[in-house]
Amino acid sequence: MKIIVQKFGGTSVADVSRMKSAAKRAIDVHTSGSKVIVVVSARGRMTDELLELAYEINDNPSTRELDMLLSTGEQMSSALMAMAIHSLGYPAVSFVGRQVGITTDSFHTKARIVDINADRIIEELSKNKIVVVAGYQGVDKNDNITTLGRGGSDTSAVALAALLKADICDIYTDVDGIYTADPRIVPKARKRNKISYDEILELASMGAQVVHVRAVEFAKKYNVPIQVRSSFNNDKGTLICKEVSEMENIVVSGATITKNEAKITIIGVPDKPGQAAKIFQELAKENINVDMIIQNISAHGLADVTFTVLKDDLPLALDTTERIKREIKAKEIVADDKIAKLSVVGIGMRTHCGIAEKMFCALSDEKINIQMISTSEIKISCVIEENQAEKALNAVHSAFELNKEE
Repeated sequence: MKIIVQKFGGTSVADVSRMKSAAKRAIDVHTSGSKVIVVVSARGRMTDELLELAYEINDNPSTRELDMLLSTGEQMSSALMAMAIHSLGYPAVSFVGRQVGITTDSFHTKARIVDINADRIIEELSKNKIVVVAGYQGVDKNDNITTLGRGGSDTSAVALAALLKADICDIYTDVDGIYTADPRIVPKARKRNKISYDEILELASMGAQVVHVRAVEFAKKYNVPIQVRSSFNNDKGTLICKEVSEMENIVVSGATITKNEAKITIIGVPDKPGQAAKIFQELAKENINVDMIIQNISAHGLADVTFTVLKDDLPLALDTTERIKREIKAKEIVADDKIAKLSVVGIGMRTHCGIAEKMFCALSDEKINIQMISTSEIKISCVIEENQAEKALNAVHSAFELNKEE
């Protein structure tokens, strides 16, 4: 028996009409003979509205209480989705994360899934019901409600698909697939038919918002095919799957920019063993994710260390680095939140040369200065000024001819 997991994002369940349209999609798969698990996000802007309400009441709310509050959005969506399926004459049952045994660690607002007990889901599927699960949430070992961070419903859906050995996880959203760049910024961007886990992991971590990075990590680990599809039409979307040989012929598969990072420089760090370890050990203790790191060549026994963090983490990162500065006797800390990160990604980079040259020449032609560079086997990223981000993205998209059909 085929098992299909369908995940519907906030825009897909934003109002009654869209909720019923999503319910019909679930019913169509159900009546074709497959078992269906539907995972839902909070409706429309509800998560943002709940956050705004929380910060109106308390400008520094407890993360535990934030999770209690934010989880209600998905609970509402799951109940309404089950009701929508009932209204169309089919059996369904809704569950919150706790009821289907989604256990997480205790990092409130950005928890990670530790275990899932799917017995209750399997029992309801055996009764020929469509199972609707509230995404984005679980409970920790102390029975506290936790949430998985922005995009966490994708992670819930893929984790359930992995556990249940689903044939595919369809992620329905407000776009019809994964593009070579954001089509709102690059008019010539083109939809990809297929993309590898590694490529989408890089694109997601570099700012592409179509699929949450932790969801793709789950999918890669357990070989779960993901199809990104539009909620508003029946067109084929983009399949995210394991790497196949023909993918290597595409040197660069996508380009992206992100403006959600900030840059911190610690100036005048004594150049001796253990200093970098102290800096990043303290940041790790605060659960601050560090992305790019550069240390310049020492002059007069002092070095500068520059790194990037998420903008949301900047206040905590600055507090932490100020404390570290005193401990390691550094001279100064400078922060810049007006940066953007431009990246190109493609598994074909493994076997083709000249990618960096072409990217840097494209930026040079547009008089765009590069502040930081990082690379991986299939990715090149540059930090540039935020106000040049869109121009830079269009430049590299054209340089690598990403508008051409596959």
